[in-house]
Amino acid sequence: MQEHTVKAFDEDITRLRGLIAEMGGLAEVAVHESMEALVKGDDALADRVVKNDRKIDALETAIDKLAIRVIALRAPMADDLREVIAALKIAGVVERIGDYSKAIAKASKEISRSRKQFEPLTLLPAMAEVAAEMVHDVLTAYAARDAELALQVIATDEKVDAFYNSIFRNLVSHMVENPSTISSAAQLLFVARNLERVGDHATNVAEMVHYAATGVYPPDDDG
Repeated sequence: MQEHTVKAFDEDITRLRGLIAEMGGLAEVAVHESMEALVKGDDALADRVVKNDRKIDALETAIDKLAIRVIALRAPMADDLREVIAALKIAGVVERIGDYSKAIAKASKEISRSRKQFEPLTLLPAMAEVAAEMVHDVLTAYAARDAELALQVIATDEKVDAFYNSIFRNLVSHMVENPSTISSAAQLLFVARNLERVGDHATNVAEMVHYAATGVYPPDDDG
């Protein structure tokens, strides 16, 4: 990181990056643990994921306050301003990833009550693994200002979408063939949807990382 004239500014930016890394690490763990709670039917672990979401929320608040203070006191320009704005936006997105994990943890408790009726799909843990890997990689990209890795994260989202589509088709077929499992199958579909959103949000962070590193957003392939 280039040395600034005001040392305090460098310290603020370093602190901001550290808070983002800590928040992102907690969100990544939350994805893993919410899925572990689902697969194992571990209600205590699910409760822990829900409780730990408060830490993620507190870190977002701390990042918001620090970023606003930096803008107000340091009046950053150009690259430095992009860095601070990106941190603000990333914190909001990572907080949402924590919320999705919390929702999965809550759903896992409902699913565990009907576990005898329906076993979780083996595709869900694999989907969660890819989504968590996206969160991990995008945080690495953020720390290293690695625009290329950010692009790789964006590309990986296609795998998460493919998992979701496959799980959706399987669950709908299962519900048709086994009406008694509709409630638990619907919960699993809810879990899959939340994992799909985790992938989408990791992609959003990757786009911000690319912007912070290069000054431009990555090209939109949809067109």
